[in-house]
Amino acid sequence: MKRYSIVLIFLFCTSSVFAQSYYLDNERTFNGGLIAGTTFTQVDGDNYKGYRKIGFTGGGIVYAKISQMFAPSIEILYTQRGSRIDEPGFVNDRTYYVQDYGIDLDYAELSILLNYYDSPRKSTFGAGLSYSQLISGKEYANTVPKIPDSVDLNLDHEFRKYDLNFVLSGSLHLYKGIYFNARFQYSLLSVRNNAFRPLGRDEQFNNSFVLRVMYLFK
Repeated sequence: MKRYSIVLIFLFCTSSVFAQSYYLDNERTFNGGLIAGTTFTQVDGDNYKGYRKIGFTGGGIVYAKISQMFAPSIEILYTQRGSRIDEPGFVNDRTYYVQDYGIDLDYAELSILLNYYDSPRKSTFGAGLSYSQLISGKEYANTVPKIPDSVDLNLDHEFRKYDLNFVLSGSLHLYKGIYFNARFQYSLLSVRNNAFRPLGRDEQFNNSFVLRVMYLFK
């Protein structure tokens, strides 16, 4: 009987410790992780449609649990956006026949979202804002006739040094700490107001779909 009592006490204590550990793990206020993925972007206002510019995004994320259903998150990222030509052709007043065209924008990005948990460790849905600081931005074009050398696309028609986006995001739990995330972002302010008129409209906006894999540390 003593042996059985000792075994029962041991099992009870072990179960209690395990339950306590599980409870604490699930009640942590902060959870952090890493993110990496691919951006599919276009610049609305450059006369070309389609998410043809493919880039990279990656960085870190921290969730702060404020209730059983809501957790704000903050992300620090490196993100590539821009545009690519869909097919050669004339633009605007048909002065230029564009053979090749593209915009490359690299940003340091800070995103703040409020996330809703659909079920524990499963789906999350979030919305918020993203502020991006421009690291580098360039536009290139091969046209017939050639754009005059007096026109410098990178200097005369600069991109705004920052980009403010509205963000919608959704995540699906795949396995342990691994999640699949998809998000949509759109500029609330124009990223450029004085585009070279023959190649684009007066105001331009970043338009992005992003697919990412997220790993949250245990």
